[in-house]
Amino acid sequence: MDLLITDAVIVTPDGILDRSAIAVTGDRIAAIGSNHDLAQRFPRHERMDGRSLAVLPGLVNAHTHTALTILRGTVEDWDGNAVYGYMSPVSYEMSGEERAVMVQLGCLEAIRSGCTTLVEPFRHIPSFGHAMAATGLRLWMSENAADINTLRIRQGDYAEDRAFGQVFLDRTVQMIEMFHGTHGGRVQCQVAAHAPDNCSPWILRQLMDLSAKHGLTRTVHLAQSIEEIRAVRAMRDATPAEYLDREGFLGPDLVGAHWTFCSPSDVELLASRGVQMAHCPANSSRRGPHKAPIGLIRDAGVNIALGTDNMTEDMFQAMKIGQIIHRGGRGRAKEDGVSPQPEDTFRMATINGARSVGAAAEIGTLEVGKKADLTILDLRTPSLRPIIRLLASVVHYGHPAAVHSVMVDGRFLMRDRRVLSLDEEFLVDEAQRVAKRVWERMLAKNPDIPPPPGGLRWLDL
Repeated sequence: MDLLITDAVIVTPDGILDRSAIAVTGDRIAAIGSNHDLAQRFPRHERMDGRSLAVLPGLVNAHTHTALTILRGTVEDWDGNAVYGYMSPVSYEMSGEERAVMVQLGCLEAIRSGCTTLVEPFRHIPSFGHAMAATGLRLWMSENAADINTLRIRQGDYAEDRAFGQVFLDRTVQMIEMFHGTHGGRVQCQVAAHAPDNCSPWILRQLMDLSAKHGLTRTVHLAQSIEEIRAVRAMRDATPAEYLDREGFLGPDLVGAHWTFCSPSDVELLASRGVQMAHCPANSSRRGPHKAPIGLIRDAGVNIALGTDNMTEDMFQAMKIGQIIHRGGRGRAKEDGVSPQPEDTFRMATINGARSVGAAAEIGTLEVGKKADLTILDLRTPSLRPIIRLLASVVHYGHPAAVHSVMVDGRFLMRDRRVLSLDEEFLVDEAQRVAKRVWERMLAKNPDIPPPPGGLRWLDL
């Protein structure tokens, strides 16, 4: 659309502009400057009064699994391995239609939380990719490939299964053919190895070949649990990072999520190979502050992007908890102090996320010529007043209720707090019904899976 937002606070890479204007022409930012100048240059653009509004670059969620909204409020307080105990089984239990509902619920929350871009590695992407793309969000999707059956790992079975892995490789090709570069380039694909403990050297090579053939960036879960560390040591006589390096899988086009149990030598190795980090500080701190050696990772110069991982799409929470985790990263208050500053953390949620998918030239900052992906905040929100240092208030005290509007590719997905790209009323009710059905089926079919702590207590809504 052609839009001129006037009298707004504009957050640019060069500073914060007060009582200024931003012009959107089609799907691009056409100009940023004074109200008077842009009003003269764009007289035919629709006007939007930006008084008491702040226009920010859209938030980039660098690692999430939207379908796992189905587990919200259940496994967060369980002390077992949720990846293989719940997340893998539930991903298979859902039908394509059920995945689509839960994915759209996650996308709805993302929009209401000011996100414009989601990076989504998960299983069965062809079964729900269309529903995800229909939300209007900018997407990088990948099929979480593995050739060690993730449904058997909870029983201790780590046998390699090429037939199981080939299904993922075939789905990866299908996903690329269906979605890569579609919707005017708004929807892109990546290649994903699920994790070092469920990927053999064979499937890693297949994935690298696919990545090279299609020119795609790559992602992997890395050192996310102590069980992963033990399994890789037993099977490969290496740490996860060492194993991936030995197979030639590390490189600057690879984003590793979590790094929770990386050793100092792992960090040195990953940084030397240019590997980037998708840090999910809120999700990874559910059992206490995230254990990743974040001070070493920052000191090594690794590009750190922020994600939410699972059960939430709230990037404000990720920034808030991330700020705290990063400030305690070395464990010595004198050295950590008040570093990073909010501006640094905000970059992790915007331009660093854009870099992680190779899109820094297109998104992540408000600059002329870049995509019109905008997050607009209502500065009359009580938690943001008084406004003295805007980004400090956003990082420390921002929350989804402060989000006024969200635009992707020059199109409003939410305007004046009304979501336009999804049927919100239907979706929240349907997600409740789907979750109840899926949980009941999964527990009935898998008697070894315990109910979540406290059991399932469905409210009659």
